[in-house]
Amino acid sequence: QAHLVESGGGLVQAGGSLRLSCAASERTFSTYAMAWFRQAPGKEREFVAGITWDGGLRGYTNSVSGRFTISRDNAKITVYLQMNSLKPEDTAVYSCAAAQGPNYYLDYRRYTIWGQGTQVTVSS
Repeated sequence: QAHLVESGGGLVQAGGSLRLSCAASERTFSTYAMAWFRQAPGKEREFVAGITWDGGLRGYTNSVSGRFTISRDNAKITVYLQMNSLKPEDTAVYSCAAAQGPNYYLDYRRYTIWGQGTQVTVSS
């Protein structure tokens, strides 16, 4: 089955950086919009960043804008999330998702394929 696998999470001090990776299983993912979501305990799932199939458009939630960068390498069918200047409030499980279409959405319900998630913990 088509699937996504995240990696790169871990423990980091406030102000530090992490780069998350999302590796896809099939070449068809290179035609899909991709996004990163996160969910902290007791909170709703939150859109973090999205990218169109060709990387032409990228968008971010306000709280990470200027600190996080989403990118993709379709030759490697991998999507990345570079996270800089991390804050304790960034602590969450981060998941990547595919929309099976060219455009990304803010609504998690528009995504049909999800990775297992990777934990990011930022200490103060």
